[in-house]
Order: sequence, then structure tokens, then C-alpha cells
Amino acid sequence: MTIKRALVSVSDKTGVVELAKFLHEIGVEIISTGGTMKAIKEAGIPVTYVSDVTGFPEIMDGRVKTLNPKIHGGILAVRSNPEHMAALEKHGIKPIDLVVVNLYPFEATIAKPNVTEAEAIENIDIGGPAMLRAAAKNFRDVIIVTNPARYSSLIAMLAQYGDADITTRKTLAKEAFAHTSEYDAAISTYLTKQLTDRK
Repeated sequence: MTIKRALVSVSDKTGVVELAKFLHEIGVEIISTGGTMKAIKEAGIPVTYVSDVTGFPEIMDGRVKTLNPKIHGGILAVRSNPEHMAALEKHGIKPIDLVVVNLYPFEATIAKPNVTEAEAIENIDIGGPAMLRAAAKNFRDVIIVTNPARYSSLIAMLAQYGDADITTRKTLAKEAFAHTSEYDAAISTYLTKQLTDRK
């Protein structure tokens, strides 16, 4: 399966411009959000704004931007399922083959001195884990990358084969679920501490 469309939305921008440059060079359409899109665009790489895909603006200070069927349908559709593919066609949704996401820096935020609860809450990522889990669930059809340290091996694999093998796909999916699991654990620990400290 050739990678035709990628969604790139990262808090940690390490290596993202180099990855986007490579994806563009091999003919992949890149969809992006906010700061990631700005970084890619400033590097002179063509990028499609997520709102142009969803037909809906980013709202509520960016709390809602990727939570949309045009994104999640594109990620979750099982390519070998004719009903899924017919639903994409019917609703004008294009498949997304690669998702590159890492999450808002919750742990870095709460590690700052005198951080307020409101600041901590705003650094709880919602759209990121949703995309990440959707892509990881559908790993047979979608490659999910959460760690910038993986970009170089992904680039090498796509350059050589045009795709990632099933073992790589499953490994990356496992890493994605570990990423969200650790993230949720950090939030749970933080809220537990908030409750304990108030007693």
C-alpha cells in the first residue's frame, strides 16, 4: 500500500520539517494543524490545513480541531471492507495512511513551579490521543508514529519499500498505546495529588 496522505500534528516538533520534506518529495499530501502546519509551511513545504479538510474552523482555543468524521473516518476505515470504503465515498472522505502525532506536554507543564490547575487542564490533550488510538487500532491500514526518534527509520523504510511491513506497523501501534497509557497515568496521578493536597 502506498502512503498517499499523512496527518502530522505534533507538540514536539523535533525532526518534523525533515519528515514533511521527505513525505512531500515522495508525493504524499500532508494535512496539519496550528503550530505544526506553520512550521511545515515556513519551510516551503505544501501543507493542507485541517480546517480545509473538515470544513470546520478550530474552535474553543484549539480544544476542537481534529475531532471530526472527515479525519476519523479517514483514519478508521478498513480498506479491505467494501462498506467502509463506500461510506468514505458517500461522505466525501479521503483515507489517511500515516498519522504522526505526539501529545501536549502535560508532564512538562505540571513540572513547572507554581503551575495553576487551569494551565495543567489545558495541557490535557484530547484530539491527539483520539487520532493516535484510532490510527493504532487500524494499524494494518494506517502507520502511527508518536516518537520523533522513529522518523529516520520510517523515512528509510518508505524510501526503500514505499510502505512499512506488518511487524513495524504493529510495533508502532504498541508504542502508541503505551504513549497514551503513560499520558493518562500522569494525568490521573496529578489529579490524585490535587485531591490529596486539599485534604
